[in-house]
Amino acid sequence: VQLQASGGGLVQAGGSLRLSCAASGSIAYIANMGWYRQAPGKQRELVAMSTRGGVLTYADSVRGRFTISRDNAKKMVYLQLNSLKPEDTSVYYCFGNIYSQVTSRWNEYWGQGTQVTVSS
Repeated sequence: VQLQASGGGLVQAGGSLRLSCAASGSIAYIANMGWYRQAPGKQRELVAMSTRGGVLTYADSVRGRFTISRDNAKKMVYLQLNSLKPEDTSVYYCFGNIYSQVTSRWNEYWGQGTQVTVSS
């Protein structure tokens, strides 16, 4: 099982970006999918998460600016980042709670991270 994140970049404050994450491999079922971020010297922060049924969770710091969505058929999760602020600068990691067809076990899988840099 692999998760591949994309879509990061450099943007000015107030701008927007869209992150994408694709899950692939021997996947039987995906439960939660979402995004964390971690800036240098800071703790990892849960940014947003979606259950398979569409229940959404957001960090207080991004609620109203970021929107998470997912396509279960395509095994993808997205994060729309609007009204970006310099403090949103971080590496963003996607994750998925996935039941593997090979191991017949649940595990949490992570993407490789994508850098988001917001200039003031």
